[in-house]
Amino acid sequence: MAKVIEGLYYAESHEYVKVDGEYGYIGITDYAQSQLGNVVYVDMPEVDDEVTAGEEFGAVESVKAASDLFSPVSGTVVEVNEALEDQPELINEDAFENWIIKVKLSDPSELESLMSAQEYEGICE
Repeated sequence: MAKVIEGLYYAESHEYVKVDGEYGYIGITDYAQSQLGNVVYVDMPEVDDEVTAGEEFGAVESVKAASDLFSPVSGTVVEVNEALEDQPELINEDAFENWIIKVKLSDPSELESLMSAQEYEGICE
């Protein structure tokens, strides 16, 4: 069973948001990384790029497949996880610790349309 963490927000496209004040850390879930297999490349936006809820912001490539990344929330990218540029496999080691982008949330109410840990577990079974 893939790991799911309480207190995060989940999208059906297997991204999560960890909220810290007005910021959200966005990454892919443990379930997503287990489906992808060994991650070999992460395509990330630039700092100051805008992301929109439900729209593509990058991609994760594995030995098996490439998968587009969809932002669960809207906002401005304030940081990208530069460690992933050299070590994309960190996502396989711990998908929840190794977020992909940090955004300043432009509309925190969007979080209400995302799933809780329990709801997300339900779609992973």
